[in-house]
Amino acid sequence: MTQVSFDVMNARVTFKNIPLHTLSKFTFKDVQAACEAFKKIPGVDECIIIQTASRVEIFTVSNTETDDSPDARRSEGKALVLNQIKDTWVSLSSLEQIDIDHFDQTLEVYKGDDVYLHLLRLASGLDSVVVGKQEIFDEIVQLLANAKSTGVSGKILNKLFESVIRLAMRMRDTTGIAKDAISLGDVAIKLVDEKAGLDSKKKVLLIGTGESAAMVAKTLNTKEISFDVTSRSIERASGFTTILGGTPVDFDDVLTGFNKYDIILVATTSDYFLITYDRIRLVMEDKKKGTLILDLSDPRTVDEGITALPGIKLLFRDQIYELYEESVKSRIGIVPAIEKIIEKELPVLSIRMQRFDS
Repeated sequence: MTQVSFDVMNARVTFKNIPLHTLSKFTFKDVQAACEAFKKIPGVDECIIIQTASRVEIFTVSNTETDDSPDARRSEGKALVLNQIKDTWVSLSSLEQIDIDHFDQTLEVYKGDDVYLHLLRLASGLDSVVVGKQEIFDEIVQLLANAKSTGVSGKILNKLFESVIRLAMRMRDTTGIAKDAISLGDVAIKLVDEKAGLDSKKKVLLIGTGESAAMVAKTLNTKEISFDVTSRSIERASGFTTILGGTPVDFDDVLTGFNKYDIILVATTSDYFLITYDRIRLVMEDKKKGTLILDLSDPRTVDEGITALPGIKLLFRDQIYELYEESVKSRIGIVPAIEKIIEKELPVLSIRMQRFDS
């Protein structure tokens, strides 16, 4: 066995610290090319990028040193890696000046055991948008396979991710945290399908660009249903659709074309009514087919007065929230068990990562 020392770093921007419609600015058009660019930074030997609808995370290994090459690690190089990672990130993304000016406040950076801890929490489902959801685990497995096939990762990140995947799989299986893991979007689309029928012929509109809207968009994508997205600004809608699909539409155009939609899903954080009787009365008066509107917003942003218009059926978050809450509570109750396993396994993983077969 060979003793190996290295710097492992995780630099990330996630749904926890910026709005989802802004996250698109931090994404890379070509993840493999981005990894190659990060590997060109002096001292950086390996790179894996996790890029999903809710996060962009860069994992790098730098300043690798074995007991056979004690001089390979230079302290002056270590201090430069993070700054060069940030500079490279800026050059590869579509960040605006205001985003660059606040990059240090937006970016989370972790090293060493904190990276291992984060990966374990992420792969086990504790740090995903929907706790326990299988989706992030499958994405990590696929991203590792891609990194291996393209050669951007190496023996250290491969070993780390493989170890985390094995541990996460065991934690998921033994605790059952992924069982019946459903998102707000899953429950909402199920209700819509039951009430109005959901197929490719239906014209669907999603109003909102936050976390609830993202859950709805993911479920629509899974079911291969096309949809339009609108928000209070076309820039928000465009940023959202870049990472979550859909077609951005200006809100004013939505109001004048309200009658063309069969299903409207509203998931905003607005503190006033976006959809009112007066706003849509003229365009909806002569509509021949019915329109189903599901308001998932809290507080509500669709005025009940619109039900006076012919053909409108209005549903609210309350009608699905009990089922969703039951799912959330059952999985939240499992979190302490997984945290206990992680606490036990983290030091073992840390020691294991220091030794490699010669």
